[in-house]
Amino acid sequence: MQRRTLAAVAALALGATLGLASPAALAQNKTLRVVAHADVKILDPSFTTAYISRNFGYMVYDMPFGLDAKGQPKPQMVDKYTSSKDGKQWSFTLRPNLKFADGSPVRAADVVASMQRWTSKDSMGRAMTALSAAEWKAVDDKTFTLSLKEPFGMVLEAMSKPSGYPPVVMPERMAKLPTTTPIAEVMGSGPFMFKRDEWVPGNKVVFVRNPHYVPRTDAPNGLAGSKKPSFDRVEWLYIPDANSAVAALRKGEVDLIEQVPPDFINPLRADPNVKLLPSGSWQGFIVMNQLHPPFNNPKVRQAVLKAVDQDKFMAAMGYPKDLRVTNCATFFICGSRNETTAGAEPWRTPDVAKAKQLLAEAGYKGEKVVLLVPSDITYLNAEALMAAQTMRNIGMNVDMQTSDWATIGARRAKRDAPDKGGWNMYVTVAGSFDADSPVTNAYLSAACGTSLPGWPCDKPLDELRTAWLKETDAGKRKQLLDQFHARAFEALPYISAGQYSPAMAVRAEVKGAEKLWGGLPLVWNLDK
Repeated sequence: MQRRTLAAVAALALGATLGLASPAALAQNKTLRVVAHADVKILDPSFTTAYISRNFGYMVYDMPFGLDAKGQPKPQMVDKYTSSKDGKQWSFTLRPNLKFADGSPVRAADVVASMQRWTSKDSMGRAMTALSAAEWKAVDDKTFTLSLKEPFGMVLEAMSKPSGYPPVVMPERMAKLPTTTPIAEVMGSGPFMFKRDEWVPGNKVVFVRNPHYVPRTDAPNGLAGSKKPSFDRVEWLYIPDANSAVAALRKGEVDLIEQVPPDFINPLRADPNVKLLPSGSWQGFIVMNQLHPPFNNPKVRQAVLKAVDQDKFMAAMGYPKDLRVTNCATFFICGSRNETTAGAEPWRTPDVAKAKQLLAEAGYKGEKVVLLVPSDITYLNAEALMAAQTMRNIGMNVDMQTSDWATIGARRAKRDAPDKGGWNMYVTVAGSFDADSPVTNAYLSAACGTSLPGWPCDKPLDELRTAWLKETDAGKRKQLLDQFHARAFEALPYISAGQYSPAMAVRAEVKGAEKLWGGLPLVWNLDK
């Protein structure tokens, strides 16, 4: 009872704090209110892989190509394109009358500068440059070209990359700014404009319809097609207290919660005023520091893998049985186009006795394993506790060190030995777009010399990734993908803790929720 009362008080305070508009005001501006999964701190989606900055980018920017709901690249800002038979010469023509939010025209030079900025940051962009010496060039205001010295099998997939660093198009003057700091200005040609004068960091972000947005005539389809919004105004609210967020949804004070805390999934299912939707596919990551013992030995990493029971991990994180996969044997997300089980068979069934045997054969001598445990994110805390129990079950000496997620984020970058401020293991999660291929999965795409915490390095894996990227024949690419996947089980850049689907919740009166895709808050699909 006390919890519900506090939630109600918090919700009332929320309305007062956010200045929720009166019904009369709402009638003047059709407004959608969304509880975002995180606070917006960085407004530049080309600077960070943070999902909240990526989602911000979807609102205000557009991209040359977009993925449809089948995962196929479709022209978005581009009207038409051609490629040479050898795949080395590409030409793209922009759709007519594209404009940025200030009314200035989108030129090919803006796209070229934006793609150059993107290729300097993104794994696929860097691979395109390293393997094929990609050169972007504006021919005139509407036409730009891409010249490659070697074919690159994923040109269109790269130009429609939906996550990580999506290739958003901004004015040339912005795109040419240094990539070492985030761009403060916001100027896109997407469906909405950012209202900086109404931005309340830590509380609210406001967008209004972009009067200069030129939608495609195609129907909305994933991140492709028309993004013409039905709402004049969209407010993102940051409500870290789950009770307050759910109370606001139930009262109709907000229309959508982007990620429902696991504990509230089943209660909201019983609410007739709320629709609950699976929010894409996600994977738990168990990351091991490969610079220091014992995880610098792949046999020790394989011993832990043999002990991991994915269903128990996902259950501990709080997701109902219908939102988790009992066992997913691929690194690339079950149900994705790259799903493969090559090399997985010896590891599919958890076996503690076998894991102990592997650990002994690896020569483990009881070295302490420093496990970083987040205290402030419940599902990550549960994932870390399961990792600790799994290792203890096979006789490993686990030292759990607890701190908030921000502190872990800083500590995991340290290369120091675990007893000198470093670490041996931490856990995290990633959405399907950041796990489903050798170049989008952060840990599978990390080549030797990477700065990625954990510092995996396996040259055979690097060679197979490069061969897969260069191959243009679909059948040969599949063979290389399988070889890469099998090798990944030998090198183990990380261990999958399992696959699950978070849930998004919308008010029943909101229309179009069935068009949302990939767990993304693509609000131009919604109406009420």
